[in-house]
Amino acid sequence: MQAPWRTAAALLLCALPPTAHASAEDTATHRGGTLRLVASSSAGTLDPQINYSGQYINLFANVYDGLTTFRKATGPSGTEVVADLAEAIPTPTDNGLSYTFILRDGLRFSNGQPVTVADVAASFRRIFRVGSPTAGAFYGAIKGADACLAQPTHCTLQDGLSIDPARRSITFHLQHPDAEFMQKLAFTHAVILPASSPDHDTGTTPLPGTGPYRLADYAPATHLTLERNPYFHPWNPQAQPEGFPDRISYTFGIPDEAAVTAVENGQYDWMADPIPMDRLGELGSHYIAQTHVMPHPSILFLTMNMHEPPFDSLLVRQAVNYALDRRALVILNGGPGTTRPLCGLVPSFLPPGSGPCLYTTGTGERWRAPNLQKARQLVHDSGTWGQKVTLITANTSVAMAMGNWVRDMLEALGYKATLHPLASNVAFSYIQNTDNHMQIALAGWSADYPSPSNFLDALLGCENFHPHSDSSINSPGFCDATTQRLMDQAKTDVSLTLQERNALWGQAQQRIMELAPMAPVIEKDNVVLTSPRLQNFFYTPVNQLLFSQVWLH
Repeated sequence: MQAPWRTAAALLLCALPPTAHASAEDTATHRGGTLRLVASSSAGTLDPQINYSGQYINLFANVYDGLTTFRKATGPSGTEVVADLAEAIPTPTDNGLSYTFILRDGLRFSNGQPVTVADVAASFRRIFRVGSPTAGAFYGAIKGADACLAQPTHCTLQDGLSIDPARRSITFHLQHPDAEFMQKLAFTHAVILPASSPDHDTGTTPLPGTGPYRLADYAPATHLTLERNPYFHPWNPQAQPEGFPDRISYTFGIPDEAAVTAVENGQYDWMADPIPMDRLGELGSHYIAQTHVMPHPSILFLTMNMHEPPFDSLLVRQAVNYALDRRALVILNGGPGTTRPLCGLVPSFLPPGSGPCLYTTGTGERWRAPNLQKARQLVHDSGTWGQKVTLITANTSVAMAMGNWVRDMLEALGYKATLHPLASNVAFSYIQNTDNHMQIALAGWSADYPSPSNFLDALLGCENFHPHSDSSINSPGFCDATTQRLMDQAKTDVSLTLQERNALWGQAQQRIMELAPMAPVIEKDNVVLTSPRLQNFFYTPVNQLLFSQVWLH
């Protein structure tokens, strides 16, 4: 998913120990209150099958459910897939091509309507009909998906889905095995909605869900309110526990500097925007108990449009990789305590890691220093010296600081460079749409689930390039047959050992870095600032701070 812009404080910041699910006594003692969230802007559509922003996907985890989900737990167990609206995780049949789920009995949407297998089937058809960003990448293995991608309005998935209302069963039929199918079903875009949901982006109109909260009121310029879902009951607390706050109130339009002060003082409980660099020192000196540094698979990178000059030249893309002083960008993100230079597009603590550094002085697994001389020679050889280049970035203070540095780097390479900042809630969709002719952009990505496929295939798979669409995650327009063959084998060959699968991802990453559609910048831990009254800091590996589980005092 699109990573929210965050910064990392290197001064005296420490992570709190993981917490367990609350007991019945805790539920009675700590239930109640309004959780107050703040951001400089809203994050777009409320449609959970379309929105791909980290800001809202983490919020949707409290509102919607799929057949499966990631365990709502802190620590490594939070990456495990558990049954959610389904009674159990099925054992695949037909050589890994069929999965039959049994829908739990007695479930209701937040409007009181019963949840049926017809709703499940309609929800998966809707993924394709509305053009969900992950339709091809995550659900393309379902039979009939190719036809749905080609003609979304006529999508039926007739051969890919079968239901039996009497048994409450839903069977998925795949055209090829998918080693990560359960994880993909656990992602937000596969949530179950009423079959009556319209086959278009619902925008500011909320759709009914099954989680402990429902979306009650939304004005994108000012606020978003969640209230308790009166029809919710905790059928599986590991999948969707009962919430503690009575309401969740989200305020928009508060600049990041003001938001830091407001959270420090308890006017708000959590902020979505990155913490400005000039505020890091005071957090380390005076607000240690309110500041949490948490590991999270998240990266920043430069994405270069391979269909727009000068980045249609391999030499230019390699030059950018050589010229990047990743050490300087680490400093701009708060320092080396929680931010590290990145050589590849997979975070170092996920297999196969970021791989060898192709673009640095010297050789080896570690980035050492930029090679500006080589970068300038590559630009000269490309014949693009002197061309105009526009860099897109978000308009937060951290993103602007990094953007100014990258613009200066582009000018040092010989280009006439301009920085074009956009509001953070539109920047990510803007750089995806080919109609905007993006040349180069600074972007972030955070894992939908912990796997190298969610960085390499999600960002650069051929199936994720959709011209003229805001839902084209593959923003460089990269499609390489050799890379795709390696990734497809890693995804579909269920006979492979984990070591063999990771080796294929390593080969794919090596090939990607040679072709340089992106320039990896840094990987970073997640720094979270909370109010003095927020307790039971419940941070999950996938959904980060789980809003439903915090206590307010």
